[in-house]
Amino acid sequence: MQKLNFPSFSFRFKNSENKVSIFDDIRKKFIQLTPEEWVRQNTIQFLLQEKKYPKSYLNIEKLIKINDRIKRYDIVVFRPDGTIFLLIECKAPEIKITQETFDQIARYNLKLNAEYLMVTNGLNHYFCQMDFEKEQYVFLKELPDLDDRRIDNR
Repeated sequence: MQKLNFPSFSFRFKNSENKVSIFDDIRKKFIQLTPEEWVRQNTIQFLLQEKKYPKSYLNIEKLIKINDRIKRYDIVVFRPDGTIFLLIECKAPEIKITQETFDQIARYNLKLNAEYLMVTNGLNHYFCQMDFEKEQYVFLKELPDLDDRRIDNR
C-alpha cells in the first residue's frame, strides 16, 4: 500500500481469494484492504500509539441518520463521560480534501456534536476545534490530548 504521512505502524494482513485484508484492532476482525481502509487503519494506530487515546474510547464505522438518510462515520473518539470528543473523516489518498469534505463532516457533526474534527486522506491531515457559539471551526496544528480542552494549541 501507499506510504502515508503517518509514523510507520505494524499491521496484520491476510490474503484470501486474491483479496488482502487488514486486521482492525477496534472491530477485532479482518477488513478488506481498500485505499480508504488503509488510511482508516493508520489513523486508528496514530490515535492509539501516538495520541495514547484508550482503545475502548474508539468507535469505527457506525451508522447515523441525517435528514432521513443513513450515513456512516469513519471514527469517533468518546470521552470517559460518553460525550464525543473527536469525529474523524477518512478519505483514500487519491481523494483531495476539499470544502465538500469539510461540509460532509460538518453535517455529521450537527448530529454528533464532537468538540474536535479531523479530516485526512493519509497524506494531508486537518484538525479543527468546534466553536459552537460562532457556528464555525478553528483550525489547529495538532490534535489535543483527550483531556486538553484548550483552543490555544493552534
